[in-house]
Amino acid sequence: MRISYDREADALYIQLVEGDFQCRVVRLTDDIALDFASGERLVGIEVLSASHLFKNPESPEIELRHVLPQAAA
Repeated sequence: MRISYDREADALYIQLVEGDFQCRVVRLTDDIALDFASGERLVGIEVLSASHLFKNPESPEIELRHVLPQAAA
């Protein structure tokens, strides 16, 4: 997982899976979009206006709970 923040665009991107994918974008709100690769695999989450949602978008606090190991492909 990699998290990047573009200060100029005020956009935070959470890349869940490494690699380049052709994605289908699903907008949840005006500020949040999900990127799905083939097989409906969630590969990324985009958050616009990130400075309004995170105290420090350049270094957001992250908490992972109940993370299951990924099944072998």
